[in-house]
Amino acid sequence: MSATKLQAVRGMNDILPPESDWWEEFEERVRTWARAYGYRPIRTPIVEPTALFKRAIGEVTDIVEKEMYSFEDVLNGEHLTLRPEGTAGCVRAVIEHNLLFQGPQRLYYLGPMFRHERPQKGRYRQFHQVGIEALGFSGPDIDAELILMGARLWDELGLQDVRLEINSLGSSEERAAHRQSLVEYFRARYDELDEDGKRRLDRNPLRILDSKNPAMQELIEGAPRLLDFLGEESRAHFERVLALIEAAGVPYRINPRLVRGLDYYNRTVFEWVSPRLGAQATICAGGRYDGLIEQLGGKPAPAAGFAIGVERLLMLWQASGGKVVPKVPDVYVVHQGARAEAVAFRLVERLRDLGLDVVLHCGGGSFKSQMKKADASGATLALILGEDEVDSGTVGLKPLRQEAPQQRVAIEACEDAVMQWLYGQEEGNGA
Repeated sequence: MSATKLQAVRGMNDILPPESDWWEEFEERVRTWARAYGYRPIRTPIVEPTALFKRAIGEVTDIVEKEMYSFEDVLNGEHLTLRPEGTAGCVRAVIEHNLLFQGPQRLYYLGPMFRHERPQKGRYRQFHQVGIEALGFSGPDIDAELILMGARLWDELGLQDVRLEINSLGSSEERAAHRQSLVEYFRARYDELDEDGKRRLDRNPLRILDSKNPAMQELIEGAPRLLDFLGEESRAHFERVLALIEAAGVPYRINPRLVRGLDYYNRTVFEWVSPRLGAQATICAGGRYDGLIEQLGGKPAPAAGFAIGVERLLMLWQASGGKVVPKVPDVYVVHQGARAEAVAFRLVERLRDLGLDVVLHCGGGSFKSQMKKADASGATLALILGEDEVDSGTVGLKPLRQEAPQQRVAIEACEDAVMQWLYGQEEGNGA
């Protein structure tokens, strides 16, 4: 009886070539982009204490109530959760290791998150995010910087039809006054609420504004606006953010109904959205979360950040005409015979010492079959070693991407000949 075929968990996908080439290219660009703004990498565990997310995100949220992959560690009884987002873990690490004693921190991370949702295109149970976190900065300047970072990345990727929506959630006191007004408004129209709205009314009425239920939109449009409850300080902060991004030439739309699905946000919140993605239009979302560090046990400190959904962004990048050139080796080495194989193994390491990408043929076969694989690899050059070459102390050099004759060079001169062909030819062609 054959063994049952094992498959990946539903909604947790393998990323295979050539799709993985897009991921590699994107991740390289992200690291370069983050460094350009002074952000440094942080790597936190995929598994965290469940209490971290309950305290940070809020127990009355879809994430905590329905979506988290939580379990009890049978070895020690700890309650653990696969991280559903990255900010809470980042803040936990900053507190635990006293990073803010060194001054404000600009940090970024890139990796998988986990939520138990119905899998659909661009939305999976294991998904990936780029997170940007600026901790210890209180002014509107860092809010504006975060927005400008997003604008630059979209430009560098050549994305089309991406727009910025922005709002202010004010302070906790202002949200409390707005909350009371919301409760009164929705309670007077209780019969018009859907089941989620009724459940959230007393515990988290702000989340009602985030409903995607079409039947709720007219009701939501008539609800009290948080912008009307902002005090002088919150309003001045928001107006300065808008002034800075206007000065930088970034267009935006104030969306008074924009809220964040996580409880820790305050003041500036924003989303980058694209109509090209349909109903799941958001590719990047973030804002300010000044109370979270204290909420998780640290000394009070301001913070702001955003997260990018990698799967959705890659879909948009491809839809916008993005191109990724697959990485190919510089050299493919074919060989036949025991002595030639020994020489080939030494030769490829010398070429790799020069920083070249070199594939050494493995698995045997005729020269003809090996040359077919060399050509299919995309390599610029093939190096050929057989018994004749070993006897004469030479190696065959065959250009694969240009019409040029094969030549023999001395083994001792092979590195110079390869470098001259790869880089000298480019200079000559450029001239």
